[in-house]
Amino acid sequence: MEDFTHFNTQGKAKMVDVGEKEISHRRAVAAAAVKVNAETFRLIQTGGMKKGDVLTVAQIAGVMGAKKTSELIPMCHPIAIHGIDLSFHMDEENCRVEIEASVSCDGKTGVEMEALTAVTTAALTVYDMCKAVQKDMEITDIRLLEKSGGVHGDFKREDQKL
Repeated sequence: MEDFTHFNTQGKAKMVDVGEKEISHRRAVAAAAVKVNAETFRLIQTGGMKKGDVLTVAQIAGVMGAKKTSELIPMCHPIAIHGIDLSFHMDEENCRVEIEASVSCDGKTGVEMEALTAVTTAALTVYDMCKAVQKDMEITDIRLLEKSGGVHGDFKREDQKL
């Protein structure tokens, strides 16, 4: 059990003590996509959804999701986030809403989970905003694209495109 940092000596889950770790600049970028049909895609593009501007609401939801990560994921530490930025790309050829989130902080633990929570929350919000028009949307390709800072060093996914 020594190799598993999230378990105590009795094998029970615990939150890792990061008190002795050095503070460093942390940044993480994550992505997700929502596959929709042509009608839904057009309604998102034109602002025609009855619930309102899908991408604006999803952007706000993504920011909120990142900020609430430690309340949703049991072993995540609450951290002082410096910035959260979400961007959306409308892939017309594949009828997909592509979402990317960048999260940064200076801290003792990383922001990968915050970036992943941001894109997931944004994707779920796209689904919620559009479900009256389409029920068979797919949330796909949730993944960490890159991270920097901390003792484990930098990571950059080689296949960043979907």
